[in-house]
Amino acid sequence: MKRRVIAAGIAMTLGLTATACGGDDGGDSASDGSATDGKGKTLTVWIMEGTNPDARPFFKAAGKAFEKKTGAKIKVEYQQWATAQKKFTTAIEGGEDQVPDVAEVGTTWVPQFADAGALVDVTDKVKESGLSDDLVEGLKDAGTLDGKQYGMPWYAGVRSIVYRKDVFEKHKIKAPTNWKELRQAALTLKDKEPDMIPFPVAGGAEMFATAFVWGSGGELAVQKGDKWKSEINSKKSVEGIQYYTDLAKKDKISPAKVNTWTEKEVGDAWNKGQVAMSVGGNWTPKAIVDANPDLEGKLAAIPIPGQDGGMGRSFLGGSYLSTFKTDKQDLAWEFVKMITTGKFATQWAEETNYFPGQNSELEKIAAKKDPLVEPFAKQMIEAGATVPKSKAYAEIQASQVVTGMIQSILNGKASVQEAADKAAKDMDAIFAKDE
Repeated sequence: MKRRVIAAGIAMTLGLTATACGGDDGGDSASDGSATDGKGKTLTVWIMEGTNPDARPFFKAAGKAFEKKTGAKIKVEYQQWATAQKKFTTAIEGGEDQVPDVAEVGTTWVPQFADAGALVDVTDKVKESGLSDDLVEGLKDAGTLDGKQYGMPWYAGVRSIVYRKDVFEKHKIKAPTNWKELRQAALTLKDKEPDMIPFPVAGGAEMFATAFVWGSGGELAVQKGDKWKSEINSKKSVEGIQYYTDLAKKDKISPAKVNTWTEKEVGDAWNKGQVAMSVGGNWTPKAIVDANPDLEGKLAAIPIPGQDGGMGRSFLGGSYLSTFKTDKQDLAWEFVKMITTGKFATQWAEETNYFPGQNSELEKIAAKKDPLVEPFAKQMIEAGATVPKSKAYAEIQASQVVTGMIQSILNGKASVQEAADKAAKDMDAIFAKDE
């Protein structure tokens, strides 16, 4: 399977002037007996939660618009990122009656689900809708396998550092530009703000940890020919893991309760005003302020600093809205198209601070020069990283190999090298199954 780089496509997009495509925005009703006449029908839609802002109001409005347009209702079922991949796999094995009609699918899952024959090839539908030229090339490519596109890019995100600007100014702390400064800032916060978590080392947040693997020059795995081989136990990777976990184990800037936290728990703590600085997504500042308006104007963001300066790499990923092979494929495509283009694409980007999947929408965001958006855009363009582009990596994530490694270190069950060696062995076993 070919290697794909999402960041390159986004970098090109921000430098171009794109022409907006027309998109369905929930206009006139349609109940004409065609394949998209949905009267009396209900689409089952799976949407992820755990890092996203509350999507319920958005889908309530979208559902009303879709019913007006097609006569069909939608039933949205919310899934947790941490457990969704296994739920999808079980549903796919169960056949058409078990899978949703439409689902949010992470870009790292597309290879696995497409290979299993569960996703609908919408290449021709995208072309017929006049959308092909307005899709961010890197995101489009992430969901395209062997020339077939398995869904529409919905949004993209990247993680950087979010911090309390007011707290940093109060204690005259400068935004860190390397790992030494990041550690010192966290230690100062530990001393000056004992009721706050200086920097959560969240054991259940895979993409927090991977930033430090990449930041020290390590890799999760490398591709040699057609095969993947784990590198998470290499000298460089272990150096990054050691730094990250030492922040909790040695420096005590992250309390023990955080050892099992996912990004959701970190977000909940932010919303309560309990966090001073953390890894966070481009959607995080808005989600925090929406939940806690008292923090309006008190947040700032910077790219994740590199070990010795510059920027460290951070996971650049996204979500597709994909249609599954059920008896409502045409109707499902109409819903996907409505959500990922036009009015609803704009609304989602504005409400969440995610980067959209269309050139025309991405340009609108870039033009605003928002200080809580620009650092993430810089991170995305200049230091975005991807996990191995192998269908096996979805199983590695579902098996929680990386988070299990981090938690075993934080809980004192293994040294960094021992935990990394086990993770490497587990990864290689999964890669070998899919060769």
